[in-house]
Amino acid sequence: MTSDSSRSRLISILENEGISNKKVLDAMRLIPRHIFVDEAISSKAYDNTALPIGKSQTISHPLIVAKMTEILMGSSPKRVLEIGTGSGYQAAILSLLVEKVYTVERIELLHNKSKSIFRKIGFKNIYTKFSDGNLGWSQKAPFDAIIVTAGAINIPDVLINQLSTNNGVLLSPVENNGKQYLKSITKMNDGYTEKIHGIVNFVPLLSGVIA
Repeated sequence: MTSDSSRSRLISILENEGISNKKVLDAMRLIPRHIFVDEAISSKAYDNTALPIGKSQTISHPLIVAKMTEILMGSSPKRVLEIGTGSGYQAAILSLLVEKVYTVERIELLHNKSKSIFRKIGFKNIYTKFSDGNLGWSQKAPFDAIIVTAGAINIPDVLINQLSTNNGVLLSPVENNGKQYLKSITKMNDGYTEKIHGIVNFVPLLSGVIA
């Protein structure tokens, strides 16, 4: 199902799960999730489930995308860095909500596929890079927000260093005692604050690139 009714059904699910930011819900209604997955599984695109996108990677549950986006939008960021482009869906959602999205992908096949989709749709405010996400994108720093879409054992210091000191927010799955927790770090001139937003399940954050 790729119809308007299937999108509306998904939005209702998100609302019932507690997503209340109207701008986030509107963005998820507008962005066609089915174009970010293979045609063979596009009928499942508006189910609230993760789907494979190749190279042992997945497009996240819409609820997780909505939740992470809603948390980020609480700080009203203008420039956002995404670590792990994957399918490109999260970046596309963010592109409707912020001024500029910078997104880094370590798997060249996924980088090229998402870049092609961005061009096809006509996004003008998404900037892509094929690189090791652990390194961030120092040339474009500082960022108002950084979103990591893979589970880290430790959040790389280099990413925290690329955050704005004016309440810059980094949001990442973090592993602890065999579980993953969604953690936000808010950076200020005099230090940091941290908050846990529940248990999640992401593919691991890996180093290096796959060409």
